[in-house]
Amino acid sequence: MRFLPGSGRPTVAVVGFGYVGSCVAGTLADRGLDVIGIDSDQRLVEELDRRECRFNEEGLARLLFAGLDAGRLRVTTDLAEAARADVVLITVGTPVRDDGSLADAQLRGAARDLAPHLRAGQLVVLKSTVPPGTTRDLLRPLLEAGGLVAGEDFGLAFSPERLAEGTALRELRTFPIVTGGLTADCAESAAGLWREALGVEVLPMDTLEAAEIVKLADNWWIDLNIALSNELAKLCGVYGADVLDVIAAANTIPKGTGNVNILLPSVGVGGSCLTKDPWMVWRTAREHGLRFQTAPAGRQVNAGMPGYTASLVLAELAAQGKDPAESVVAVLGLAFKNDTGDLRATPVAGVVEALRAAGVTVRLHDPLVDAGAAAGLFGQLPEPSVEEAVRGADAVAVLALHRDFRGIDFAALPVASGCVLLDGRAYYPKEKIAELRAAGYVYRGIGRGPAAAKDPAAVRAVPSVPRSVRLLEAG
Repeated sequence: MRFLPGSGRPTVAVVGFGYVGSCVAGTLADRGLDVIGIDSDQRLVEELDRRECRFNEEGLARLLFAGLDAGRLRVTTDLAEAARADVVLITVGTPVRDDGSLADAQLRGAARDLAPHLRAGQLVVLKSTVPPGTTRDLLRPLLEAGGLVAGEDFGLAFSPERLAEGTALRELRTFPIVTGGLTADCAESAAGLWREALGVEVLPMDTLEAAEIVKLADNWWIDLNIALSNELAKLCGVYGADVLDVIAAANTIPKGTGNVNILLPSVGVGGSCLTKDPWMVWRTAREHGLRFQTAPAGRQVNAGMPGYTASLVLAELAAQGKDPAESVVAVLGLAFKNDTGDLRATPVAGVVEALRAAGVTVRLHDPLVDAGAAAGLFGQLPEPSVEEAVRGADAVAVLALHRDFRGIDFAALPVASGCVLLDGRAYYPKEKIAELRAAGYVYRGIGRGPAAAKDPAAVRAVPSVPRSVRLLEAG
């Protein structure tokens, strides 16, 4: 049985209208499909009704508002509306608990509420990142509680989201999409959906579990790769080598079907995926009697980078004879990556915490984050402008290079004499570094020149490794 309409474009319900759900819904509506966005957050629905978009993704607001204005997209809190759709995509949040297990409350709630409204012939596709076996063993029985049988009455498939904030809309239209189904018909229906809806290459997996593992494999590799680059940066710092030069040269060696591909070091890893997905891998392995070392190793290295970054600032201040307790550090960029306002698991919080622990006065600025959310996380409101943040500052830490920061005239900023410029994620070219030094700044990048102290790791951030996981690893 094929679980899609035989002719015409399918109507799609997107359950969970957060970042991923809104990007998928906006893109599908832009592609001409009728989309029903469903979320339990009444405030989010009201914001969209007023044509306000809380997600800072370039082009997303335009897509959503165009879909709403054209009538191809509507957003509601009523899950019963899913019965009107041919396809139901589930894109709810799937965080992990302190022990690395899936915090499945949102997924369970969505499935239980959806079950009574399922109808024969529909296709349900889970896109939220989950441990292998979740679609089959958790989602399937919850949906079948409504009286229909998965694989017979309705289709059930898994198709992971593999999007990066800042480039998600482009990736939705170009990246291959992975699918796996409960049955062959389910799998083919899901593949047909994406070919029809997005016109992209589809990579069918033999099982639901294989499709679930693909997403985990992606983020497991990314996190480990960044951990390698971060430790490489520390080594380069010891010898005064520029880690960007080292990586560029190392990446010229052919290996496998491509080249060596070391990613770039930074202040740390954040966001909702890379900080949790490796722990899903670790926990799943333990449940099957396997003791994995790479997933926690990558997490622990990357969780230490905020403290290492703070130590670089403190070392440079000390080299100039400045007392941290009498120093001001301006932090530009609070989000977890460039060109996003997302504060989830941002490593900048660890940097700020370590600086404050050393007695530093910290000022904050980020034009993309919600000021209230930032105040809740950091305990103070961000400054309204770059100038107000850096006035009299002994150091400026650029920890997210948003577009708004790329044109900053550092020579004109009202900073203290001999101000330290800490490059945490800007990757300034050598020409720019020369300009900064000519303007009187003491430039310091992660792995980009000699450290001012022999042991810059002496200051350590509070690790973003779940406490119970740390205890389990220690035991």
